[in-house]
Amino acid sequence: MNYIGEHLLPGRIGHFFVLLFLVASLVATIAYFTAAKRQDLSEKQGWLRIARIAFAIETISVLSLFATLYYIISHHLFEYKYAFTHSDKSLQVEYLLSCFWEGQEGSFMLWSFWHCVLGWVLVWRSKKWEPGVLTVISFAQFCLATMLVGLYFFNSKVGSNPFVLLRNETAGPIFSQPNYLSFIKDGNGLNTLLQNYWMVIHPPILFLGFASTIVPFSYAFAGLMSKDHSWTKPSLPWACFSAAVLGTGVMMGAAWAYESLSFGGYWAWDPVENASLVPWLTLVAGLHTNLVYKNSGYSLRPTYFFYIISFTLVLYSTFLTRSGILGDTSVHAFTDLEMNTQLVLFVLVFFLPAMFLYIKNYKTIPSIVKEENTYSREFWIFIGSLVLFLAGIVISAKTSVPVYNKIFGTHIAPPEDAEFAYNQIQVFVAVVIGILTAITQYFKYKDTPKAYFRKKIWIPTLAAILISVAVSVFGNVNYVKKGPGFLFAIHLALFAAIYSVVANASYLWLGLKGKIKAAGASVAHIGFGLVLVGILISSSKKTVLSWNTTGITPLRADPKAKGNAAGDPAENITLFKALPTDMGRFMVTYASDTINEKDRKRYFEIDFKAKDGSEEFRLYPDVIKQNKGGEGFSANPAAKHYWYKDIFVYITSFQQNDHEDTTRFKSREAKAGDTLFYSNGLMVLNKIMVNSPELKSKYHDDETALFLDITVISKDGRRYPANPGIALKGQELRMITDTVQAQSLVFAFNRFLDEKTGKVEIGVKESSAITDLITLKVYEFPMINVLWLGVMIMVAGFILSIIQRVNGLSAKLRKAS
Repeated sequence: MNYIGEHLLPGRIGHFFVLLFLVASLVATIAYFTAAKRQDLSEKQGWLRIARIAFAIETISVLSLFATLYYIISHHLFEYKYAFTHSDKSLQVEYLLSCFWEGQEGSFMLWSFWHCVLGWVLVWRSKKWEPGVLTVISFAQFCLATMLVGLYFFNSKVGSNPFVLLRNETAGPIFSQPNYLSFIKDGNGLNTLLQNYWMVIHPPILFLGFASTIVPFSYAFAGLMSKDHSWTKPSLPWACFSAAVLGTGVMMGAAWAYESLSFGGYWAWDPVENASLVPWLTLVAGLHTNLVYKNSGYSLRPTYFFYIISFTLVLYSTFLTRSGILGDTSVHAFTDLEMNTQLVLFVLVFFLPAMFLYIKNYKTIPSIVKEENTYSREFWIFIGSLVLFLAGIVISAKTSVPVYNKIFGTHIAPPEDAEFAYNQIQVFVAVVIGILTAITQYFKYKDTPKAYFRKKIWIPTLAAILISVAVSVFGNVNYVKKGPGFLFAIHLALFAAIYSVVANASYLWLGLKGKIKAAGASVAHIGFGLVLVGILISSSKKTVLSWNTTGITPLRADPKAKGNAAGDPAENITLFKALPTDMGRFMVTYASDTINEKDRKRYFEIDFKAKDGSEEFRLYPDVIKQNKGGEGFSANPAAKHYWYKDIFVYITSFQQNDHEDTTRFKSREAKAGDTLFYSNGLMVLNKIMVNSPELKSKYHDDETALFLDITVISKDGRRYPANPGIALKGQELRMITDTVQAQSLVFAFNRFLDEKTGKVEIGVKESSAITDLITLKVYEFPMINVLWLGVMIMVAGFILSIIQRVNGLSAKLRKAS
């Protein structure tokens, strides 16, 4: 059958480059491996030339795959499954790249791209280590290429090709017609959660972090193959780079969650968050033991292990997030593409050979028999690295519960309070790590005179105690939800974090005499301490501002239900359009809303006015209609940023008067002084007024107007006036209705029943169709900017360390030449 309107050439080009990528990466792996084994220099150079040519072809293939898939997505070629599944015609240009990493195939391509970039830097810089290191990277490229081929071997599918046609992958009667494309008006679109600017920049940085962990692993693997342990020097700046980029990627994800997800924070111990954090913890552990070995000769064996396990954990996180096994426990995970066996093999094919060589060569790896002095820097760095590793193990064990259930057929349920299950352990990790980062740099390698240590450490220790006591006493850190024991742990961790900042800042002057170029470690530790301070204060002092003061809520959900962004209905304030509402120290008004045709989001203008008149500001949280099978709307928060806090707002429900009102008036009889009841309170008919001057705007000069003076009293004691009436002009009668929007009430003055007794008939209608309302959740995050500042300072410290290590290596190479 000849299908009408299909563009087959881009798909064929994509298929060709996938296969070329597969073959070229295999050739590069074999050539580099052979070069690593050759002792003869001319033979080695010959194989290196072949390997570099193959790596160049591999790079061209990956770039061509990117260009081809971007062309398909940007030109809305919905005959291709990838474009149909992940994009639509209304998508903004800046989000077209996000379509790449929404799907597994595109994220594998992104990973491969970064391997190419890192590979060429290593070709340029790694000198004698090029064959061994590039062997591992090229083999990783081969494994990633298999994820994209989408071919069948012995009835088993290998990989998932992003260039397959929709009609070949989806069943449907339209595909039996040659003009099926005429029935496909648009694609499924990009997941609403990914339509955020952070998701344009966060995945590339995170995947660069993931990809870069292979470099220390490759050096370690090459060292085990060659039994040459000098790899630790050139690997050190790479470990710093990887830790900096991966840490930045993880915290960019936290920033995305803070600005795009509506669970009211930046970290929820989501399994995918954990899967990216744990490799960073073990990598930082390896970086520190690498430093120990460089300066003291201790801890080479742990360095091998930490670098091996870090890359392995990256591969394991790939399995967790792509196998579909986390589908019920994470909002971040990919859907299952039935590649579980291949993903498991991807982990094992690197982990098992590396651990085999590690165990085989364990006794030959240099190790100093003498135990470290407890007054030495290397001893406490090793302890800190071990604590980081154990923290990672605990997080991994909890995150892997779905894996245990799958393998062993168990039904282990997640804890009722998942966040606290992690926090109650990790808070003590923060205590230990904070104190160790504070004191360790005051020790010297090998041995430190006790008097010297005490002389240097007492001033920052005293300062940290005084500052932390002041913060604890005057900072109102009173998080009592989990009992006094956990509150004590928070205060202890707060001291440790402040100690880390103060001690490392002091060391810049006391130990390094202000030499910033040599202060990478101290700067990074200051940043880490600030991150801990920001986390502890912003989380423990997070305050709900939106307590429901109206007594009205459309929310009926279980506060503990999974995915319930509203939580406790009492923490969500209901706002009626144009009606100022009391919210603690603010009067808050739902002023207006509008749909942005460009991004298809509905923005709500929320006006905040401080009761003391000190400030006024507007926030614009938004909602966007769910796609990908989701129901309802996805909320995107907005925040008012101060230097010392954030006010964080998101919509939990909204109701608009955009449908026909089918509710009818109910007639009620009353006379002055009578009380009537409605569903949310009562109403009192105070009196009947004739030509009331206060209501002159509602009737004309040539009319006689009668108005009812009614007071509506809701269950929470709030009072609202209502003045329905009638206007007479000769034989013409005009009805004047009145509404109390906050109570969804409409009143009409129907007629007099008895003029002598003053009895009248009132029409009362309770109708949601007259009311535009929203429910809002508002948090205050004190000192959250300390967290983001800490991240930037920590990354700056890593960059200083990288520059210092690279300059040191370059100087040694110049001396050697």
